[in-house]
Amino acid sequence: MSQAFRTTLLSLRDLLVSAGPLAFLGVGLLVLAYWWLNPNPPKTVILATGPAQSAYSEFGARYQKALAADGIEVILLPSEGSSANLQLLRDGKADVAFVQGGTDARQADDADELVSLGSLFVEPVWIFYRIQATADAAQSPGPARRLGGVAQLRGMRVNVGTPGSGVPNLVDRLLQANRVEPGEVRLSHLEDTPATVAFLAGRLDALVFVSAPESPMVQMLLQTPGVQLIDFAQHEAYARRLPFLTPVTLPRGVVDLAQDLPRRDVRLVASTTSMLARADTHPALLTLFAQNSQGLHGGAGWFNRAREFPNLRHSELPIAREGERAITESVPLLQRYLPFWIANLIERMWLVLGILLAIMLPLSRIVPPLYQFRVRSRVFRWYGRLREIEDDLEAGTAQRADLLRALDALEVQAEKVSVPLSYADELYALRNHIHLVRKKLLRTEPAQAEPAASSRTQPP
Repeated sequence: MSQAFRTTLLSLRDLLVSAGPLAFLGVGLLVLAYWWLNPNPPKTVILATGPAQSAYSEFGARYQKALAADGIEVILLPSEGSSANLQLLRDGKADVAFVQGGTDARQADDADELVSLGSLFVEPVWIFYRIQATADAAQSPGPARRLGGVAQLRGMRVNVGTPGSGVPNLVDRLLQANRVEPGEVRLSHLEDTPATVAFLAGRLDALVFVSAPESPMVQMLLQTPGVQLIDFAQHEAYARRLPFLTPVTLPRGVVDLAQDLPRRDVRLVASTTSMLARADTHPALLTLFAQNSQGLHGGAGWFNRAREFPNLRHSELPIAREGERAITESVPLLQRYLPFWIANLIERMWLVLGILLAIMLPLSRIVPPLYQFRVRSRVFRWYGRLREIEDDLEAGTAQRADLLRALDALEVQAEKVSVPLSYADELYALRNHIHLVRKKLLRTEPAQAEPAASSRTQPP
């Protein structure tokens, strides 16, 4: 191994030993901050959706595909509907869920356990009825009549969905508002698909859905001959009486312009669906859901113009900071150019990194003196031995030959010392001082030999 290479290795070792404790402290604080902040989200998240063939199920699949691009697996948890989703959140079996406004009169402690990521879309109350059933219910000859309100469902067989969907609770409130007694309408609680089959087969007179127009069932029934949609002529009054409802209008021809479906504007009432999450869900996951909701729900729809949703209105729970940021602010700069996990790590750790930098900079000032001490100590350690030899010389307690041998050994050791070029002057100073002590030792020899010689020549 060449001397230059050996010197370089020694310098690196000294530098590592000098800066090692500080680096270890910095890494330890960084690991502690990472553990405390937990900046990167888990790789899986559970999203409670709804029944098969529902709008919730359709949107859940879209979120699953969108978050997969960022390495997050969205596990879709089917349920009976909005009420069941809310209970899944309360029980901790889901992290995120679609929930309708006014669902099950949300509990007071939901504000502590749940947060909202904003309102995503409206879900109209679709009450489909068979035209022929109106004549049968009236039990009178003549053309079938069009229904213009919930009160006209008296005497009909109506499916309102499963209890977990939240629709039965909503229908009960609508019937109560119209002073319709429970026994005046024959209600059933079939799931959407069996209910639709029974409805088309004539075993049911009406179906009630509370769903976004993206629902395949709604899309199909809107274009089925012999099936009509109840027109809520008093939809403004419903919105005043039931604050969680919003008056909306299904424009003429919006379903199919070529066939002019529907053939007239249909007035409806709608609840607003929000995305709710548990308050302890990882903030990065909330950010991903909130940001992706901008693209999935921000377009124009049958009941809204572009960029009307998501929004912060109609929220019955506190809005999560991540949801508000996604709705009111643009995409952070780092996320435009970096993968999400890297941008999220930097955004969540930058404050900690700044604090660590403020702490480590003053402490780093001890590294140069410590490094200098370690390098110089390889030279100065031999000065102690040189001082011992010089003290023995002055005290005369050692033989000259022994002192010379000690100086030779010390000089050999000094020749093996390797230091960076910037400290070479101190190494050469040590060698020079060894030479000076050697000269001093050699000068003392004649003075000690002369008395000995004169004593041998003195006559008796």
